Amino acid sequence: MARFTAALKRVAPWAAQNADGAIALLLAVVIGVLGIMPDKIVPTDVQTQLVNAATLVIMALVATALLRDRVRQAPVEETITSGALAQLPVRLSRLEEIEALVHGTRKALDALQLVRVLGSKQEIAQMHAEARKDTTRWSFKGGTGTYLRAVTLPECVAAARREKRHLVVRVEVIDPSNVEVCETYAHYRRSLSDSPDATGETWTTDRVRKESYATILAAFWYRQRYGLLDIEVGLSASMTTFRWDLSATRLIMTVEDPNRAMTALAGTFYYENCDTELRLSFEQARRVPMDMYKKAPLSDEPTIEEVQDLFGRIGVPLPKAYDGRDVVDIARKALRAVDPYGETRPGALRRHVT
Repeated sequence: MARFTAALKRVAPWAAQNADGAIALLLAVVIGVLGIMPDKIVPTDVQTQLVNAATLVIMALVATALLRDRVRQAPVEETITSGALAQLPVRLSRLEEIEALVHGTRKALDALQLVRVLGSKQEIAQMHAEARKDTTRWSFKGGTGTYLRAVTLPECVAAARREKRHLVVRVEVIDPSNVEVCETYAHYRRSLSDSPDATGETWTTDRVRKESYATILAAFWYRQRYGLLDIEVGLSASMTTFRWDLSATRLIMTVEDPNRAMTALAGTFYYENCDTELRLSFEQARRVPMDMYKKAPLSDEPTIEEVQDLFGRIGVPLPKAYDGRDVVDIARKALRAVDPYGETRPGALRRHVT
């Protein structure tokens, strides 16, 4: 009896909250029991009447339960609709902002990871080799373009010729006719070291001018020999302490220390901004009329007269004080430049200039 009472106490609260369901369940059990009782106890017509009546009552109770549940759910639905659902667009907007922030942060971190500092001549030379590999474009901005003439230009043109592909080169160097900026650059280089550099020469104003003249001459020489080369040369009225070399795949920025440089891959924040910087700087430089290459042909071994005629035609005349030996020196620097990183590079373009 105690157990029954305890069970009844446990069931009573549930039955009170779900009276309609409990009554329907009880009726279903009672009618089910009556339906299986013998006809002698409960006649068949009485069973049928009881089943029909109980079915109607059960259906009424079920309908009542459904209506009650709808009434209970209405406030909840209203709360959800007016509350959480109303705020859903705002929350989704915040979620998109968070995702954009995470994406931007990840991109910035990736960009920082792809900016590397190079710490040796060998590593810098290796990065230049990787930048030259299969590139279709090259942009340079710096002092006089010694490494450009010694390595970059001949090797890029040679690779393009082998593969018969188009090559676009843009070069910006110090204006050799601007004596003031040439003096400034020479003074800067001497202030770093009075000793000869890897080329075996010391920096003077005259050397700066000849190196820049040599870069111009080299541009015309290569343009005349490879029809798929589009090369532009700009002359700057100001000097820079950096040298930028930018290919289709990476950027390399060097300084006067031959063992220090920085590189970044294409697509990174640093690469894209340096590309923009080089474009804008080149637009402000004085352009060399490269279309004159047809009117001033250069021999495989440029003569003194050919070199003088070329510079006269393009509006960058050589100083009157220059004699034949100075012109030969410029031609030698143009086609037989010494690699400033000290590597010996044999090649077909290392010719004696007459």
